[in-house]
Amino acid sequence: MEIRKALARAGTVAALAAALSATPAIASDKVVVYNPAPLSFSQPLIDLFEKQTGIKAELVTGGTGELLKRIEAEKANPLGDVLFTGSLGTVKPKAALFETYRTVNENMVQKPFRNTEGYMTRFTDIPSVIMINKKLIGDIKVEGYEDLLNPQLKGKIAMADPSKSSSAYEHLINMLYAMGKGDPEKGWDYVAKFCANLDGKLLGGSSAVYKGVADGEYTVGLTFEEGGAKYVADGAPVAVVYMKEGVISKPDGLYIIKGAKNLENAKKFLDVMTSKDAQTIIASNLHRRSVRTDVGAPVGLQEKSDIKIIEDNPEVETAAKRSRLEKFKDIFTSAE
Repeated sequence: MEIRKALARAGTVAALAAALSATPAIASDKVVVYNPAPLSFSQPLIDLFEKQTGIKAELVTGGTGELLKRIEAEKANPLGDVLFTGSLGTVKPKAALFETYRTVNENMVQKPFRNTEGYMTRFTDIPSVIMINKKLIGDIKVEGYEDLLNPQLKGKIAMADPSKSSSAYEHLINMLYAMGKGDPEKGWDYVAKFCANLDGKLLGGSSAVYKGVADGEYTVGLTFEEGGAKYVADGAPVAVVYMKEGVISKPDGLYIIKGAKNLENAKKFLDVMTSKDAQTIIASNLHRRSVRTDVGAPVGLQEKSDIKIIEDNPEVETAAKRSRLEKFKDIFTSAE
């Protein structure tokens, strides 16, 4: 009798478990977005996502390096779902922190920008540039990196800490390859001279660079194309210079955080951000270059074919990132 009762109870528990497993999960109504991009850039795209999906995007802002550290610290219990932009070189060493996902728009992405790794969805194409305040520059010529060694610019150059800012790190790599004529190890002599001209000043994030130049705190700044182009479009007394020694133009990415609690919404977020609607907004209103084949270049920006484009070695740079940052820190500290 007792055995029959036990079996009956076991059958009831099994049936209940089966019923619960068949109950559909309650769909989440939010996605938590770790956002190193300026709000002036990200907010129009967030608005589009929320309008198209009805999903609320909760933004957590900070520098790329800062947010990556946060994602790593939270990996046992992720509090974010998406890292919304970040250079490939900055994120690649942290590949284990991100989920594999290819968007529904992958076939419309330019072939060089396809997501072959699985976790790196290319988002926009971003050349490194020098931004100039035309009211402060006077007759000082700035056409490239070499011109930044002018003693008249000492202490007047805005650059973010490359350990905190992905755009600053991309500039470091750009100058190593450009000034080393393709050999980054030969570019460190230039970096040492450049750091001396920084006069002990490194800024805390990317936005401080272009804001500092636009506001007249600095004469020139090392930034990314959109950071300067939006001020040009708004009529500010600034100009964007593509370094004559060579420009590295790289896509940034969108990344789903491994173990994301709102995984399906994170996937929808990437789908919307790579859609033609979002990419058209990016090119038409936000001064960045799209990664899609069916969206043209932003009006008013120099054609990429007219820029001296150079390449780094991604495999070398992924392995060398920590040593690059340590060497830059040593050079900068000794130059102070």
